[in-house]
Amino acid sequence: MAGQDNQSTIEGTIPAQAPSDARNRVEPDQLRPTRLVCIGGGTGLPVVLRGLARKVAPSPGNPGVDLTAIVAMSDDGGSSGRLRRMRGLLPPGDIRNCLVALAGEKAGLKQLFQHRFDGARGIGGHAVGNLLLAALTELEGDFLKAVEASARMLNARGRVLPCTLAPTHLVAELEDDSQVFGERKIARARSRVRRVSLDPPLPPPGQGVIEAIQRADLITIGPGSLYSSVLPNLLVDGVAEALRETKALKVLISNLMTQPGETDGMDCVDHTRAVIAHVGPVVDVVLINARPPAPEVMQRYLAKGQAQVTVDRRGLIALGVIPVEADLLKEGARIRHDSGKLARCVLKLARSGL
Repeated sequence: MAGQDNQSTIEGTIPAQAPSDARNRVEPDQLRPTRLVCIGGGTGLPVVLRGLARKVAPSPGNPGVDLTAIVAMSDDGGSSGRLRRMRGLLPPGDIRNCLVALAGEKAGLKQLFQHRFDGARGIGGHAVGNLLLAALTELEGDFLKAVEASARMLNARGRVLPCTLAPTHLVAELEDDSQVFGERKIARARSRVRRVSLDPPLPPPGQGVIEAIQRADLITIGPGSLYSSVLPNLLVDGVAEALRETKALKVLISNLMTQPGETDGMDCVDHTRAVIAHVGPVVDVVLINARPPAPEVMQRYLAKGQAQVTVDRRGLIALGVIPVEADLLKEGARIRHDSGKLARCVLKLARSGL
């Protein structure tokens, strides 16, 4: 409860609307969209974007949402990795997934972007959207222009920004003092990750990235693979500094489950501490799922070596962050965040200012 260790719940202590004092009171013509920036990659970031994309459009009395995704660019596996090695391109996979998550009602085009060819040779294993982004990059001579053109095709309800346009690779330092080069090899490592870095270090930020962070009302970080999808964004030159200096509320969305080979045995405090250890105090709030998965579903995950990310509320507060709990779990046989529930919680945090 809010009176215990300053813990908050979305349905409890956080007001549905901002206080009505003179400082927050605005005339109707002064209303502007809520500026949200979502940082991440992999499969986690599209879940956040999918729910928020439904809130973008304004309505009477509601100015809507200005939504920007900042996406990790160190992927070197699968289709993205093959295009990097064969064509010298930036990895398109995570960008494609975010564009599709933001797409309008053109369901056929979304399905086309996500269609993946069978096989392992030639175009086998490639998603159509990856090949389209690759083709547009070669035609335009610019990856960012290719992303913008794809966004127009999909009628994307927000912007997708690569965290950097410089070719980068992820390097992991393991607890056994060995190093792993390349994102795809991290999960296969036999030792826990101690620290990650980018090679080359401190690549320049992508166009618009720093400005989006500076203008934001709220910034989400994650969910997703801690070392391979979340932290690479924060290691780009200027991003951590911008996060430390912005007045936006910074919300780390806690993972639901550990990831084999990457975060084995890590609880919510460990995840948060890892972020702080890499880039400093860039987290104000940790958003936590308060609804436990069904026991039979948990058993299937435990059999695969995945455990629930547990929560030590006092430990989070000792790190200087506020734990906020809500039901974020999606119905079904898989343990996943619900995009609609996430969107409602994020917007309530943004508009209340905590």
